[in-house]
Amino acid sequence: QVQLVESGGGLVQAGGSLRLSCTASGGIFSINFMGWYRQAPGKLRELVATITSDGNTNYADSVKGRFAISGDNAKKQVYLQMNSLKPEDTAVYYCRMILIRLGDYWGQGTQVTVSS
Repeated sequence: QVQLVESGGGLVQAGGSLRLSCTASGGIFSINFMGWYRQAPGKLRELVATITSDGNTNYADSVKGRFAISGDNAKKQVYLQMNSLKPEDTAVYYCRMILIRLGDYWGQGTQVTVSS
């Protein structure tokens, strides 16, 4: 059973930094796509950043220049470095991986709270 587990969330002051990590486990597989999404209270889940197996990245306009996504297919991990955090970045952050021949998987989410 494939599982994705996030870590690294927490409470930080505006202007601070956090680094989220997500690790996949539960079998032998290759990863085609990795991403981070977030959902704030009362809002829809939204894309934050994605990275493909060949290293192409994509960012939401609201985080460009502040967040950086990276991945390690061998370790089955994806990271999100978040700098210059703002109160509006407060949300539950979810990692997502699309695994070759296995499908689409999501983590359980990790809370990020940015105080003003």
